[in-house]
Amino acid sequence: MTKSSCVWIIDDDRSIRWVLEKALLREDIPCMTFSSASDALRELERSQPSVVLSDIRMPGVSGLELLQALKEQLPKVPVIIMTAYSDLDSAVAAFQGGAFEYLPKPFDVDQALELVRRAQAESASRDTPAPSESPMTEML
Repeated sequence: MTKSSCVWIIDDDRSIRWVLEKALLREDIPCMTFSSASDALRELERSQPSVVLSDIRMPGVSGLELLQALKEQLPKVPVIIMTAYSDLDSAVAAFQGGAFEYLPKPFDVDQALELVRRAQAESASRDTPAPSESPMTEML
């Protein structure tokens, strides 16, 4: 599995995938889209996202189940959970599952882009070793 700077968009709603894909590409942010969580999980065998945007309610594997699988396999990858059904229980479940952020639909595209940028910055900082983890050369 190879790490990439690619943002994964997972939603059964084609229009949401299209809008997010166009917005990300306009900002020169590479992305891949998936119509189901199962498709995204299969892709994990080949590549690794830098950030994931996923709907919470989808046929088959739900967004929360996907979140759980991602956190087990890729605990450092930020996951933004989207939903048209913004209820407190869903938000709490998403955050308890390790979601980076919760994005209610309909959303402002600029707000979604800002969340992706924040998540990318978080992902990059998690990949950078802390000073104590870096090999240090003593100067005498």
